[in-house]
Amino acid sequence: MPDNRSYTYFVQLDRPWVAWNVFATPELSIAPVTHCFPVAGCVAYRGYFRRDLADREAARLKTAGDDVALGEVPAYSTLGWFADPIISSMLYWDDDTLAGTIFHELAHQKFYVKDDSSFNESYASFVEEEGVREWRVARGLPPADSVGDQLERSFTGRVLALRDRLGGIYGGEGSDDAKRVAKAEAFEAFRGDYLQWRHTVARGDRRYDRWMARPLNNAAVLPFGIYDVWKPSFAALFEQSVTGKCFFSGGCSRKQGSAGAIS
Repeated sequence: MPDNRSYTYFVQLDRPWVAWNVFATPELSIAPVTHCFPVAGCVAYRGYFRRDLADREAARLKTAGDDVALGEVPAYSTLGWFADPIISSMLYWDDDTLAGTIFHELAHQKFYVKDDSSFNESYASFVEEEGVREWRVARGLPPADSVGDQLERSFTGRVLALRDRLGGIYGGEGSDDAKRVAKAEAFEAFRGDYLQWRHTVARGDRRYDRWMARPLNNAAVLPFGIYDVWKPSFAALFEQSVTGKCFFSGGCSRKQGSAGAIS
């Protein structure tokens, strides 16, 4: 990870979040409405440091007919252009989450591909998870409780399955009105399935109740596809790198790296 002044100093905010991301999709699509910037390229959301500006943009997109969701942002990365601070919105978490967030944001400084939000966020999310695992080992701590991770993977998998189902509805045959009905039915079924999942798989754990209480639409499920879709691929690449396996035809000579080497 980059060794610089980022996350070496503290800033106290006068609000609970540092920024708000506005996600949007067309009414009958799971493709994000993208926004393009000189340095970051085109991304699948637009961030605002003021809630009123985020609300204004969300209202504009809704008026245009898009599905819109607002996401709170506790931390961010300027991709190494500035020394990013530890901010007070990051201190509501436990140590693992705080350390993981720093790994995530530093990963963006290390490597960033313009115009590909899913690649960048999935890559940083994998580095976050692997970083926390190795950080705990380096500190002599036992492996983290896996229950929360298992619930996250299980819930995320269900949301991604919903997203795929919606994509099938929108890309299928039928009128727009029929697709709107099928869309509403898919979200209603997901709410019912969630109650069953919470009672059985999650054993009454209510950590996702707040998210489920929000309006469900295409934009609400969009971040799950951005932050998670390629994590298994990065995990496979990482496993190949640390075991010295080569997967290109013709053979290769690759130095076996330590578990902390991301390349």
